Amino acid sequence: MKKLVSGISLLAMSLTSTLGYTNPSYAEEISCQSTLGAITVDNVKVPPGKTCILNGTKVKGNIVVGNNATLRANAIQVNGNIQAEGATYVEVISNSRVGGSIQLKQGQRARLVGNRVTGSIQLESNRGTLVSNSNMVGSDLQAFQNTGGVTLRSNRIDGNLQCKENRPAPVGGGNIVQGSKEDQCRRL
Repeated sequence: MKKLVSGISLLAMSLTSTLGYTNPSYAEEISCQSTLGAITVDNVKVPPGKTCILNGTKVKGNIVVGNNATLRANAIQVNGNIQAEGATYVEVISNSRVGGSIQLKQGQRARLVGNRVTGSIQLESNRGTLVSNSNMVGSDLQAFQNTGGVTLRSNRIDGNLQCKENRPAPVGGGNIVQGSKEDQCRRL
């Protein structure tokens, strides 16, 4: 009888473990509310009000950051886009690679430093401090209607550097631009 109870307990624990755990490399979308390390996932969603930390994570699809959420990404690889609307803070640093674009809209603060972005970087209608330094951008870097201060320094941009209606005007310099430097960014 003791062995039977033991066997049933082990079976129950085994089923609970199997059913309660989804291997992140096979999940369609991960809801990230803590830290993910050097694993591969399909898509990452940061729920509203939550914080997600990615360290060396590979994302086959996109990262979507919810309202009042925080993303801290260090040395990640994303095949798609990083999109945030209404986010509290977005940090992408340390030679992270983004196959699509980084789009940050109507949020607060952001820090993008030392990354390779195949598409564009779009900073639009944000209220906090925004920093884009030492990034390689395959298309345009755009900063429109931001009100917390924008710093753009030492970026290599294959497209255009475009800045309009930011208050205060963006600061920085040393940006190498293959296209044109426009409006508020013409001297950066």
